Amino acid sequence: MATQIKHDYPAKSIQLRRLLESPGLEFIIEAHNGISARIAEEAGFKGIWGSGLAMSAQFGVRDSNEASWTQVVDMLEFMSDVTHIPILLDGDTGYGNFNNMRRLVKKLEQREVAGVCIEDKQFPKVNSFIQGERQPLADIDEFCGKIKAGKDSQEDPDFCIIARIEALIAGWGLTEALKRADAYHQAGADGILIHSKLSKPDEILAFAAEWAGRLPLIIVPTTYYSTPVQVFEKAGISLVIWANHMIRAAVAAMEKASKEIFEKHSVMDLEDRIAPVKQIFSLQGAEELTRAQERYLHAGRPETHAIVLAASRGNALHELTHDRPKVMLSISGKTLLRRLLDEFKKQSINQTTVVGGYRHEAIDTGGINLRINNEYENTGELTSLLCAEQDFHEDMIITYGDLLFRSYILNDLLDVEGDIVIVVDSDRDTGPVSGKPDFVFCSLPDDRSLFRQDVYLKHMSEEVSNKLGEPSGRWIGILRIRGNGLKQLKQGLTELKARDDFSSLTLPGLFNHLVDKKIPIKVHYIHGHWLDVNSLQDIERAGDFTKT
Repeated sequence: MATQIKHDYPAKSIQLRRLLESPGLEFIIEAHNGISARIAEEAGFKGIWGSGLAMSAQFGVRDSNEASWTQVVDMLEFMSDVTHIPILLDGDTGYGNFNNMRRLVKKLEQREVAGVCIEDKQFPKVNSFIQGERQPLADIDEFCGKIKAGKDSQEDPDFCIIARIEALIAGWGLTEALKRADAYHQAGADGILIHSKLSKPDEILAFAAEWAGRLPLIIVPTTYYSTPVQVFEKAGISLVIWANHMIRAAVAAMEKASKEIFEKHSVMDLEDRIAPVKQIFSLQGAEELTRAQERYLHAGRPETHAIVLAASRGNALHELTHDRPKVMLSISGKTLLRRLLDEFKKQSINQTTVVGGYRHEAIDTGGINLRINNEYENTGELTSLLCAEQDFHEDMIITYGDLLFRSYILNDLLDVEGDIVIVVDSDRDTGPVSGKPDFVFCSLPDDRSLFRQDVYLKHMSEEVSNKLGEPSGRWIGILRIRGNGLKQLKQGLTELKARDDFSSLTLPGLFNHLVDKKIPIKVHYIHGHWLDVNSLQDIERAGDFTKT
């Protein structure tokens, strides 16, 4: 279970009581496990509804007490441990008679659950929206006994017991609902939940008018959801429960994703449209564990840094780059640089150096180190790279600034062993290529096996050479340096800097120099799912790329 550092928050029972007694209208939302509870809290909700329907659904059983109350309480413990806001449990009928109710309250208090709502139906219950008019109601005196037993059992004076009235659901009318509400009030309930299955709130508003605020009034507008909340506020409602929307949203998203994966036999197109794994780690409290490891274990691998080469204007883009460098072009509402930084963030790469040149003052993205190649018009990529030498790191990504790629490409690159690793697209039919492609000739062609090959660079060229045979693919413009690779990179740059033509040299020229010195450069093959932006036609392709 994820451990969350507790701060100076009021007791959860006090928080719930404040919600019930608030002079304004308050809202809580359903959650059904630890991660949905964390999401609800991070969204800003002040409280959680521990929905019986939703928890039954996440277990894959019916909302008919098929999940035992101990299973529900176990799940509540996870939900309570990872949140600071109160949980009001949808406690069905109390899971039995008055004695079950006493034990339930004790177990909930032990887990810092702030309150329980019990409904006046018979055990085992059936969901109110499944033939609710045929469901028998509990005897009033017997139900009052449950409320009294719960109140007598609680040790925390602020623990709340809410009485849920099903008379309107069962078709017994307003008079019966008010009669029951008054009895439950006298028995010690801390609030009344009045339930209706109509698509309009007429029954609820009529009840609220007659009830006149004798106890906090709670509603669940599942069927009359289109009613403006101002209507509820005017009627004197205390608390609105959005009772099943988290589980319904999750089901819809999972059905869509699973169908797409099944049909395509791939997750490549889906990956950028779902929550990144890093977000799951965050909801699980992984950052706290990392801090704890640093404190208690003194362990952890060096983080990865990034260098983005972005000095060029991109002359083929004409007036689009009149007042900005290519890297600041907007693609579907987000600049190329911002898209790169977002991809880095997904992989926990938080230190980025950008080498600017043309219109570098327009590079206004925060959170980066900006280095300037003032000679960008007359120099090449290696000169720009040397401008960032002070930011070289023992584990770093180097990439062109006009590159777009699917997240998995960078994720996989970070997982490949090797001091120097370049990414090569082995698919010659990926699509049109603007600019000059960097053809790569490798030790082995891509066999597309399940297991990674040990493939190494032999030569890189802008031209297809008969002497070297068919190229193995194209370099996409991204590489990783780590370990001994940093020393090899620095040494190669020092040697090339002594050449008269250094100012015109590119990264492929550096690679060829290192290969000539017998320094291995490992190749990581991919198959499409990237593009670079060099021309006006690329802008349109890039827009399509970011929308799929």
